[in-house]
Amino acid sequence: MLKQIAVSDLELGMFVHKFEGGWFEHPFWKAKFLIEDADKLTTIKESRLRAVVIDTAKGRDVGKTAPRPSQSPPAPAAASPAASRIRNIKQRTAVQVSATGPVSMAQELDSAAAIAEQARDKLSKAFIAARLGKALDVRKVEPVVSDILASVRRNPQAFSGLMRCKLKNELSFRHALSVSALMVALADRMKLPAQDIHNCGLAGLLLDIGVNHLPYVGDPPGGDYRNLSERIWNQHVILGHRALQNDDDLPQLVLDACLYHHERIDGRGYPQGAKDEAIPRVARMAAICDSFDFHLTEFDRGRGLDPAAAIEAMRADTGAYDPEILRVFVETVGMYPVGSFVLLASRKLAMVIDEDRKDPLRPVVQAFYSLDTGERILPHRIALAEGNDNERILGIADLSGLDLPADAQLRELVFLSAYRNQA
Repeated sequence: MLKQIAVSDLELGMFVHKFEGGWFEHPFWKAKFLIEDADKLTTIKESRLRAVVIDTAKGRDVGKTAPRPSQSPPAPAAASPAASRIRNIKQRTAVQVSATGPVSMAQELDSAAAIAEQARDKLSKAFIAARLGKALDVRKVEPVVSDILASVRRNPQAFSGLMRCKLKNELSFRHALSVSALMVALADRMKLPAQDIHNCGLAGLLLDIGVNHLPYVGDPPGGDYRNLSERIWNQHVILGHRALQNDDDLPQLVLDACLYHHERIDGRGYPQGAKDEAIPRVARMAAICDSFDFHLTEFDRGRGLDPAAAIEAMRADTGAYDPEILRVFVETVGMYPVGSFVLLASRKLAMVIDEDRKDPLRPVVQAFYSLDTGERILPHRIALAEGNDNERILGIADLSGLDLPADAQLRELVFLSAYRNQA
């Protein structure tokens, strides 16, 4: 029997059937599970959830006394690595979090969700302070970078994939986290020194801090600052750089990324029209990571691109990006990044849900539609590197005219079907 109860009434031995709340209001990827350890129970009670649905046929009911054991209970089992990471993320006060890994995408998603939840609070406070004209306290956001870096090193695709495929998220918050994760993954791939990798992640978080200082009253059209006039939008670079200069603790690398990340290699960018090597390397990296994520986002002037289409568009934009850094970026996220819709030779439509580190052109996909029958099919996972030529990618899928949800909703649903019960 299903029963909705307050989170405060949860007890050990209850079976959680459903969380009443958004995905970012709790750190769990798997929705249905038996509460068997105190750490998991504490994590749920400390979340933003106010109610859950329990299944009394699979676990304890409210007010029912737990069965008395006939003998001394066994020693509690050691917490799983994922549970330990989630607990440490929620309780940590130190800045640095050690990376342990590698782990699978499914194993990392719970931790990635917990990191995103904690980061939301820290970034929200930082952005609100900026809007009020207060100086940025970098010490309060630096732990976010350490967590993201640790996650990326455990699994390079999990955090970015989660940001790309989860809908319930404020644009500025999601963009900051996505760019930070892309920056640390790219810097790690480029084998930069450890401190530079950390600072690249911090730069990703703060690239668009100047948006909070734009001379605009009220909410922007469509909730997206890019819908402001170009004259107003372009000011966010100078305003952000000026705001960050007030913090004496910020490294020059972060300041350079903020000031130069809208410059182009051919000199047609802003605010200074710098070109080639006159643009600091970190800013050339930031331009790529920032542009890639913005290509994916729908706004009034156009719809968001498929991740694989975004890669194609960036490679075709001659003169915009450092070609060598762009090449390494494509190696980092893949020609078909997580979240890309692809057409298989079997005439199935699928979405990329994970990379294959040994064969980047043959990732792991989740098939969901058959062009032969014109109908949705039971979602199922296909590891292309382990299959035959009938299951190879022919190109980016064209979903127009099909009886399918909008791209963003479909991306979330497919990602959910692939990982909800895998963690």
